Amino acid sequence: MKYLLPTVCLAGLLQACALPNSSPTTPVAEAPVSRTEQVLRSAIPPGSKVIPAQSLIIGSGENWVGRAVLEVPKEPDRDTSPAYGYFVEQYPQQGWTLLSATRGKTSMLVFTKKDRSATVEISDVNMMNGSVTVVLTVTPVEASLQPPKQP
Repeated sequence: MKYLLPTVCLAGLLQACALPNSSPTTPVAEAPVSRTEQVLRSAIPPGSKVIPAQSLIIGSGENWVGRAVLEVPKEPDRDTSPAYGYFVEQYPQQGWTLLSATRGKTSMLVFTKKDRSATVEISDVNMMNGSVTVVLTVTPVEASLQPPKQP
């Protein structure tokens, strides 16, 4: 009898721990946002997904440098992606100056901002998943570098 009460309490405690929490009021946790996506949030088209295994971001905020590989979904009912238009329209509003733009099967955009350069490579629409691949490379620009002299 002396061991009955502790045994019942222990059994009840173990059973309570073993039961899954089926409470409908438990909030569903959102998927964590990667550090790369946090850094790039304002610098990429809406709906873009960063491919972390192919990306390397150094730094944070407005001073990051590196390479970000993105998947940008195509627009509904169209065979194009909003990626090219986004970079051409939004980057100048964020202080970037467009230096060069080439549009084709693979489009290239080159921007500068203060002491940084950004190259945006946009591939054609991937028919398998309906998105384009964008490679965004941001590098520091060394002001003291001089172009090589002609022989």
